[in-house]
Amino acid sequence: MSFEGPGTHVATIAIRRTDYERRWLTLGVLCLSLVIVIVGNTSLNVALPTLARDLDAPTSAQQWMVDIYSLVFAGLLFAAGTLGDRYGRKGALQFGLLVFLGGSVAARLIGTASGVIIGRAVMGMGAAFVMPATLSVLTNVFPPRELGRAIAIWAGIAGAGGAIGPVVSGFLLEHFGWGSVFLINVPIILIALVAGRFFVPTSRDPEPGALDPVGGILSIAGMCTLVYAIIEAPHNGWGSARTLATFAVAAVIIASFIAWERRSRAPMLDLRYFRDPRFTVSAAVLGLLYFSALGAFFLVTMYLQLVLGCTALQAGLVQLPFGVVIMLVAPRGPTLAARFGANRLVGCALVLVSLSMMLYAFMDRGTPYGLVVIPLVAQSTGQALAFPTMTAGIMSAVPLGKAGVGSAMNDTTRELGASLGVAVLGSVALSRFDARLGRVVNALRPDVRHSASESLASALDAIRRNGEGDAAQLTALAHDAFVSGLHLSMMVAAGVLLIAAAIVYRTLPATLNASTSSIHVEKV
Repeated sequence: MSFEGPGTHVATIAIRRTDYERRWLTLGVLCLSLVIVIVGNTSLNVALPTLARDLDAPTSAQQWMVDIYSLVFAGLLFAAGTLGDRYGRKGALQFGLLVFLGGSVAARLIGTASGVIIGRAVMGMGAAFVMPATLSVLTNVFPPRELGRAIAIWAGIAGAGGAIGPVVSGFLLEHFGWGSVFLINVPIILIALVAGRFFVPTSRDPEPGALDPVGGILSIAGMCTLVYAIIEAPHNGWGSARTLATFAVAAVIIASFIAWERRSRAPMLDLRYFRDPRFTVSAAVLGLLYFSALGAFFLVTMYLQLVLGCTALQAGLVQLPFGVVIMLVAPRGPTLAARFGANRLVGCALVLVSLSMMLYAFMDRGTPYGLVVIPLVAQSTGQALAFPTMTAGIMSAVPLGKAGVGSAMNDTTRELGASLGVAVLGSVALSRFDARLGRVVNALRPDVRHSASESLASALDAIRRNGEGDAAQLTALAHDAFVSGLHLSMMVAAGVLLIAAAIVYRTLPATLNASTSSIHVEKV
């Protein structure tokens, strides 16, 4: 394989005939491994009330049960992807699954709030090795004529996993204890490990170059600090000295990483990739899509449970069409991109997702469940058309030997976008909620009103404990305040996506795959 400038690479894949003939089985194993990671990142939100009750976990512990996974996952992605390229992607995948398994078991066996946090941190470490390995193995197994379809299936599973997690968790919590949310991972991981042993071929970068430990350390420190700043900002205040200082530290570390990579002879991340609009625009669009998707997912889940009164399982079932649509539509994305041009397809997809955000802004406390499905379907359709095209854009801009780095970039932008979406859109919604909650707070007894404006759940709990006045009227006012915040945050997301659509249409190439590659099937 040779690398001729950023984004232009000529590669030959040498793969055993048996591995080539089993490539679709390989994809099945990769998608199973991917589902474990995605579901692990979304399922715990549904389980938090049960964990809080059974483990007597304070609010701070509940927050870290969720956030520690994203923090470790995002921080280790680049380092894990690079190690997979260098030492073998199959080994990275198997190692990550084993680590994820250990974290799942530890979270259940320790049986305390601290144990869950430790287990989730270990699970995040395992996920950082699993997710980039799945995509980099895929790109080194499938020939160019099938690669787009394979990536589309991979992206569809990645997008659908977020909707599957709450349904699975809701079902388990209604029939078993909180530990089942973690132990369900055990048989699935064992199946993925055994199947991966036989159906996932070994591949690595044929020209790995020297190790870049300084770059690795800086990438871990920079990403962890940045994600930590994003997670903590809504609680400390976006303009607080602590928040600004944390973002400043993250900026200094990331700037140091960029400066080091620019002068390194064997950089972990070749910054020349960013000159290619396929790489840069695709990464930015993925981040923005996850910004809107996870922000909306976070707020709509609360809306379904706290405003419409759904149980955890019912809320998951209402959102299940989201995952179904993504899995059905995503495989058609590459065909449509080839026919109409990537820039046109993704631009239209972003407009469709923006429209779905606007539709969310029409929901109120009396909206029937069935009408909530309409914006969900519109959102999932737009995302399903954009996800595979943007993933293919990133992967087409890096040489096959560096597929792990490209995969890590794909996953990092998703994770950063998701964290920002929950933090920013959640903050916008909370600010409007707080501003509209005055009548409720003034009607509460002084001893219960102090926490009412922290969240809708806190307000409803304060109304319940108040025991005076018209609880039904106060509850309706609290619901209206939350819905108003939901409307504002969704309109913000819609505006961001419309701007992104215009930029994509003008800057993204119509054809993404400018690489030339061939597949050589050996007779062994």
